[in-house]
Amino acid sequence: MKLRYLFSLLIATVALMTSCAEEETVTLLKEIQVSSSYVSLPVGGGNAKITVTAQDSWTAEKVITKKDSVKWLTISSVTGSAGETELTFSATSAIDGRTAEVLLRSGGKTQRINIIQGVAKISEAKVSEVKAGPDGKTFRVTGVVSSIVNTQYGNWYLTDATGTLYIYGTLDKKGAEKNFLSLGLEVGDEVTVEGPKSSYKGDPQLVNVMVIKINKSLIRVDSVENEVIPLEGGEFTTYLTCKGQGVSVEIPEDAKSWLSISSIQSAGTNAVVKFKAAANTGGDRGTTLTFHTTDGAKDYTTQTTLSQKGAIIKATVAEFLAAEVGNTQYRLTGVVTKISDATKGRLDLRDFSGEVYVYGIQDFQTKGVKVGDIITIVGKRAAYNGVAQVGSAILESAIPVTAATIAEVLTKPDSNTTYYMVTGQITSIANAVYGNLYLKEGGSEIYVYGCYPGYGATGDFRKNLLADKGIKVGDTLTVIGTKSSYNGVPQLANGIYFSHVSVP
Repeated sequence: MKLRYLFSLLIATVALMTSCAEEETVTLLKEIQVSSSYVSLPVGGGNAKITVTAQDSWTAEKVITKKDSVKWLTISSVTGSAGETELTFSATSAIDGRTAEVLLRSGGKTQRINIIQGVAKISEAKVSEVKAGPDGKTFRVTGVVSSIVNTQYGNWYLTDATGTLYIYGTLDKKGAEKNFLSLGLEVGDEVTVEGPKSSYKGDPQLVNVMVIKINKSLIRVDSVENEVIPLEGGEFTTYLTCKGQGVSVEIPEDAKSWLSISSIQSAGTNAVVKFKAAANTGGDRGTTLTFHTTDGAKDYTTQTTLSQKGAIIKATVAEFLAAEVGNTQYRLTGVVTKISDATKGRLDLRDFSGEVYVYGIQDFQTKGVKVGDIITIVGKRAAYNGVAQVGSAILESAIPVTAATIAEVLTKPDSNTTYYMVTGQITSIANAVYGNLYLKEGGSEIYVYGCYPGYGATGDFRKNLLADKGIKVGDTLTVIGTKSSYNGVPQLANGIYFSHVSVP
């Protein structure tokens, strides 16, 4: 969850410099007004008052930015009625400066009250000292950008000699969010940042930092060739500018079995590093390469990524569910049993071996796929909260299945490529092992030559559906199959079980 920090040091300082006599009445909201939108409390503890003028009843709420973060602040009343009310804010003594925010709501409008106690002290620290420090304290720390996670909000990792710290949010030069790219920060740059420390699920981090200083890395990747390596393998080339003392390369351990350095060439500040990737017999794979140089005192780095196409593995749903989460591509075919989001293509897919949730299919809303259709998709083994699902899926093909009455199917021409979904009551079972049975709907009856557990069943996997699901004469069965004939008698062939309703 993103933690929103309420004030910058500049706002806090300005507020403390403003005397009570200089406070101005906020008149932006006619529904609720306050005598001051900034409240300054002494660092040793104490209270301060403002006047609230409302046209209707109002409520006051402390903004919680982390667990128990504003227990130190007391509000004399959290509700009030129309008219003028005096509101008192109180706080205990503080070691360092701290801030909070209170929301006053009335008539559908919200007035924000900024609470400031003391002046936040900025401590220059190492990463290890930041991690050991208290939440809410503002730190200034210098380190190297070791990894960038999000380029919109500016989430990245800062590393120094004492450890690595997560930076959750980076403000631009004007103090605005969502403008990280304007800073030009790259992996390997040495940077000094300043911001409040917090914790997320026990992990320390700095939140919405201001960048104080950037010392650009002595090495950078200018361009690459063959960023996506083909299945059969090939060469990947990086062109670098290096102002340090030579270039070294770090290949992650999990990529050393298929990726190697074929050459390193340098002339002046230009360097070319070539890599050779082996043929790929598995799924898609990739890695991040780190290049190092030094000025004799400090280590500077930069990074680039490469990926390699992999084979697409044809799998049953059961095999897919048993696979590990990763980038390997799987081809799955089955019946759509449920569509939970027709726009994004979130659905359940079932074959004879099991059922799996598909978390979205690319451009699904243009495909015309419906419940009952037989589709083939390609996607990755993913998971959510430990539950397996198909991720990053694309639709390869779809076989439409037409819902029809038994009477309608009886009039259709024989075809092993046209599928129908029919529902009827089981009147008799000719072969319980393979599910040969008769279905009746109204005055029409049809012989079903085989009712199997799901799409793709062969051999012994076709057997014993009726016994496994407790299906018996009198139950209502919905089955998918093709229209065929035997000795001139119409029948539904190669049936795929869809659903059933048991009679008591």
